[in-house]
Amino acid sequence: MGMSTGVFARTLTGFAAAAALAITAAWPLPAQAADPVFPFGSRVGMVPPPGMVASNRFAGFADPAANAAILITVLPAEAYDHVAKSLDAEALKKQGVTIDKREPMQLSLGKAFLIIGHQTADKERYRKWLLVAAAEDLTALVSVQLPEHDNAYPESAIRAALATLAVRASVPQEEQLGLLPFTIGNFAGFQVAAVMPGRAVVLGDLPPEQRKEAVRDAGGAQAKGAATEPAKEAAGQPLTARMLIAAVPGGPSEFDDRANFARLNFNEIVGINSVHDTTSEPMRITGQAGYQIMAQAKDERTGVDVKVVQWLRFGTNGFLQLTAIAPAQQWANAYPRLRAVRDSVEPR
Repeated sequence: MGMSTGVFARTLTGFAAAAALAITAAWPLPAQAADPVFPFGSRVGMVPPPGMVASNRFAGFADPAANAAILITVLPAEAYDHVAKSLDAEALKKQGVTIDKREPMQLSLGKAFLIIGHQTADKERYRKWLLVAAAEDLTALVSVQLPEHDNAYPESAIRAALATLAVRASVPQEEQLGLLPFTIGNFAGFQVAAVMPGRAVVLGDLPPEQRKEAVRDAGGAQAKGAATEPAKEAAGQPLTARMLIAAVPGGPSEFDDRANFARLNFNEIVGINSVHDTTSEPMRITGQAGYQIMAQAKDERTGVDVKVVQWLRFGTNGFLQLTAIAPAQQWANAYPRLRAVRDSVEPR
């Protein structure tokens, strides 16, 4: 769009990094006939001001013709107090934003505050609204940026839109999967257990009572180490077949380095011990170079005998890591299904 999204993103990133961002005001909530619109993959949405639509480039809304945008960022719930305390005129000034006023706001989802100001970026002057809102399990940051002399979006329209800020309980499974850099053509009967947007998904044979709650929003998911934890189960949860599929940048540049690279990745799998390799060899996976390691092990939590397989599929700019584990007694049933999933994964 016409406005520099780089400047827009840098501005918001700077605020988040400094634990600074905010907006709102104590105006009454207007009646809204329209339902909130949630950008693809986001739990936070709103009724956008007329003329703006959900962006397919970032979490938010845009009107490229008017050089206008609304960007939504989600932080942990505990970030709200830190942002509220640390955000001041001096902190925003370092980001090039001059505050005109700061106001409290009470939204239907919880407390919030609004900062209204202006910013000069790339020799153009913008009007800014910065909102920080506290929900039960997240903090929403909303940044609105409009050219100063644009009359398409009066302040009343921006205030009305911000007042409709809403949070949905979870992101639909189809949206979560749509954020992955690969597609899965055959789930082979497995359920989606967790999604890390832009990177990974965990599939599993989940007990029926857990299937309704299997797909949780990535904003509350544990991203760190997700690519090495297919064996990790919640306390009291029965051990079942699980498979993690992750798209990872980088990888070995030389063929001779792949065996050692695969070994290093395999050694990072958590939740298992007493590991004994049964297979370690290069192989072709759907026509591409790959590497397979299979092993017998024990589940660290229960002591149950398990079998583990790791497939690496190498590409030009990265590799796919597919790691699976299942109780040894279930392996004969699980393994053909795991292979079916493996062979159906394709980069977008």
